[in-house]
Amino acid sequence: MTLYFLVKYLHVLGAIVILGTGTGIAFFMLMAHRSRDAAFIARTAGTVVIADLLFTLTAVLLQPVSGGVLMWLSSTGWSEFWLTASLVLYAMAGLFWVPVVFMQIEMRDLARNAVANNQKLPQRYHALFHRWFLFGIPGFGSVMAILWLMIAKPL
Repeated sequence: MTLYFLVKYLHVLGAIVILGTGTGIAFFMLMAHRSRDAAFIARTAGTVVIADLLFTLTAVLLQPVSGGVLMWLSSTGWSEFWLTASLVLYAMAGLFWVPVVFMQIEMRDLARNAVANNQKLPQRYHALFHRWFLFGIPGFGSVMAILWLMIAKPL
């Protein structure tokens, strides 16, 4: 096994972690939200925050490193369309993902507070969930497009 293929394996694994964690988080948050059960939402959002910071953040930080090493090992230039487009989409995904993490933390805290005070979820929670959902579309869509660009490498 060459260094190139080892780094490529790690790079693809990072993409899988980002996509898999993102899909799982979206599913579990949506199911918890649909339950309208503040305690369930609080527990789910608490787990989601941990998963996002542990798995997604780690992969997000390592992707540019492994990608840069792959560029160097393969002598790929910055002028490659697929690479430039991937980097622009990566930045866009980050612009949507970072606020989502903070939204998840606030939704978790709002749900915990509702449980502690035996109250319904506040309107702020519902507004955040709506925004969280909308931010997920371009954020996750960007990651899906990056994956296609990594595989197809169109000219």
